[in-house]
Amino acid sequence: MAQNFFPDKPNSNPTIYAYEDTNPELSGLLKVGYTSVDVQKRVSQQYPTLRPGKSPYNIVFQESSVRNDGSVFTDHEIHKCLKKRGVLNPEGEWFKCTVKEIKAAFLEVKEGIDNLDSRSSNFKLRPEQLEAINKTEHYFKTFNKDNNKTPHFLWNAKMRFGKTFAAYKLAQKMNWNRLLVLTFKPAVQSAWEEDLRTHIDFEGWQFISNNGKKIDDADFSKPIVCFGSFQDFLGKNSAGGIKAKNEWVHTMNWDCVILDEYHYGAWRESAKDLFESEDSNISNIEAGEGLEYFEEDNMPITTSTYLYLSGTPFRAITSGEFIEEQIFNWTYTDEQYAKENWQESNNPYLSLPRMVLLTYQLPPSI
Repeated sequence: MAQNFFPDKPNSNPTIYAYEDTNPELSGLLKVGYTSVDVQKRVSQQYPTLRPGKSPYNIVFQESSVRNDGSVFTDHEIHKCLKKRGVLNPEGEWFKCTVKEIKAAFLEVKEGIDNLDSRSSNFKLRPEQLEAINKTEHYFKTFNKDNNKTPHFLWNAKMRFGKTFAAYKLAQKMNWNRLLVLTFKPAVQSAWEEDLRTHIDFEGWQFISNNGKKIDDADFSKPIVCFGSFQDFLGKNSAGGIKAKNEWVHTMNWDCVILDEYHYGAWRESAKDLFESEDSNISNIEAGEGLEYFEEDNMPITTSTYLYLSGTPFRAITSGEFIEEQIFNWTYTDEQYAKENWQESNNPYLSLPRMVLLTYQLPPSI
């Protein structure tokens, strides 16, 4: 019997899906299936008699099962992968697993790789992110280092631009292996850590932080991303020197120092007080203050490049801190224009909200 390499009709939409049954007795179980029709329609066919009240199922995963080369894979390959990973399969297509485990198995089958770290995301760069990376790469590689200056570059990009993911992709393109992320807003750690730990492009990369993996446990043959607050790594101890626990940060030669949420530190001149003593009471000082204390020329950390990230770096731009060739801009207007003028299928901007800009004129009396 000949093998069928084209199991679907030309107009079909091959999809891997997973859903959970809302019956408490099936809690923790997900059914993993394949269909070439609408997922909602396919799942509803499995519930010919609806229960009273809420829907008897929740669809938790659905992705195209067409590989980049055009070949199609089915749920059987996902089932096989899940079992190989030790996931319990009590009956048929039902598995005792999480959505993340299904995503990891899906990526392994679709990409044809050994997804050893069980990574669950594989989104691609948008055009503006690639443009930012290319412009930054060109500037760093053509920078004249004869003036004993360290090159710096600014991404003036709106919220949800994807600065963390794009910064990591820039690091890959530049073959950087030692990244130091200094933030003026420590709460962003989760975003930096999630992209590095879950995206398939960064398998093997290590995330170092105060509340996570320590530098003593790092494998220096693989890329290292160290994350910390500006206040901690550049703050002083009671004697006015470097904190003992951070000496390693100052002795390492970094490929790039990334200053995230740069604008948060640019507001108060009194922010120097933050660094007067390791034991200072900083409870009333906003996380992120301290930029006035920071000067690249006096930076007690060795790096080959600086990358600044901000959504509102107005003060840095108006003060002439960066010239035009050192800035990549991406505004809400740019995003709306890209959304309206996308000519291909799978518009990456469709999920973004429509923006309406209004102006008004004040009466002469005001």
